[in-house]
Amino acid sequence: MMTSAKPEVTPEGVDLIRVIADPLRFQIVTLLARETLCTTHLVEETGARQTNLSNHLRVLREAGVVETEPCGRYTYYRLRPDVLTALAGSLTDLAEIARTTIETDRKRPCP
Repeated sequence: MMTSAKPEVTPEGVDLIRVIADPLRFQIVTLLARETLCTTHLVEETGARQTNLSNHLRVLREAGVVETEPCGRYTYYRLRPDVLTALAGSLTDLAEIARTTIETDRKRPCP
């Protein structure tokens, strides 16, 4: 039996999952969840080369996951928690649909 509820994970949400699924980008997101950091600090924390890190930060920025704040000759990066909260909500909705389906299937006799 198919449930009529429709998952609300948008194509943008799928793209966001792809963006944060990269191990280095996920590490960056995790670090930025704790504090605002500049590229220099992120290089120190991740061990990644500056050019590689900058490319990953660009991807995160374009996806709307992080925002920048210039401060003198440095650029600081800050996580945008609202973006992750929206994605988490979509995934939670999907899990609830699955949970409902499992309960419905358990109540049905086997074919």
